[in-house]
Amino acid sequence: MEDSFENTNDHDISESKMGPSDDDNTDDERALPLRDFYPYIRCSLCNGFLVDATTITECLHTFCKSCIVKFFFYSNRCPNCAIVVHQTQPLYNIRPDRQLQDIVYKMVPHLEKHERKCLIDFYKERGLEVPKTAAVQSVAQTKAQKAQKDPLPQSVFTLPPELDVSLVLEFVGAEEGIGNYKPLERKYVRVSGEATIRHVELFIRRKMELAQSCQVDVVCGEQLLERCRSLREVCSSVGQSALQDGLLVLHFGIVLSD
Repeated sequence: MEDSFENTNDHDISESKMGPSDDDNTDDERALPLRDFYPYIRCSLCNGFLVDATTITECLHTFCKSCIVKFFFYSNRCPNCAIVVHQTQPLYNIRPDRQLQDIVYKMVPHLEKHERKCLIDFYKERGLEVPKTAAVQSVAQTKAQKAQKDPLPQSVFTLPPELDVSLVLEFVGAEEGIGNYKPLERKYVRVSGEATIRHVELFIRRKMELAQSCQVDVVCGEQLLERCRSLREVCSSVGQSALQDGLLVLHFGIVLSD
């Protein structure tokens, strides 16, 4: 369904602007064409805007759900980086990215409405019952109606219940000879307890733009954590000593890999 929309959106919205109009620009704000955001909001498999954005937990690359599910019929590797997602069941290691999908729907006009119409037409043409999730109003419409009824300011995003662990990532330094890395701008992260220390390492590597020759060592309390351990296991094993106001404190350093 994302392919059909892609055939029309290049003419309709590829030149649409994000942000204020040219007349309203200030020194601190400038309009950007939508195409500048394509690397972040398009699926590399179908080349269309993300629909049901789904992320591979091993490498954090994101695709349309239907695209990555079809791809895993023939391969167990990530289409972007070729990492082995799972030896036998790669579908075990994908998760929906609701926040990113919310952003895509806000940035691309009429995409959510178009996809819902395609989904409803798909079921009706085959004489099938339309799922309730396809018939509900769009997120934007629902929030607009709620805002009219409730004048109090509302949060744009809500935290999904699966994000049940709050982390504090404390940088303790880099080994001598390592340079050219970015500082970690935000040390507070909320993630799923099913995430592993390897996922934390991948997150740090991406945010700090670390070279392949660098290795991230993660420590909790006085324990050097193995990459296969889940954050839920770490929380249960270290106890209250590693918690700070209910947040799990992880210290990490950058060393040269062997």
